[in-house]
Amino acid sequence: MERIAVIGAILEHPEVSQKAFNETISPFRGIIRGRMGIPFDEADIAVISLTLRGDLDTINALTGKLGNLPGVTVKTAVSGDLKPKGV
Repeated sequence: MERIAVIGAILEHPEVSQKAFNETISPFRGIIRGRMGIPFDEADIAVISLTLRGDLDTINALTGKLGNLPGVTVKTAVSGDLKPKGV
């Protein structure tokens, strides 16, 4: 079953971690519905929010890969199973 999810990521020293982050999410572009990034140059941090629509295994796989990147902290919120309207 499909779900909607939001991954919030904090990248410390984004000049170092941004490339690995982008390379990690690229294979998942089919489930990424939106991306917003906000740089905090004065703190040497970037905050990225990803909105996803996909199955739970794929969402968890992406979250796990991002969480294993050095300098990247992630948290994920996931909806319940999506049901067709009127059901």
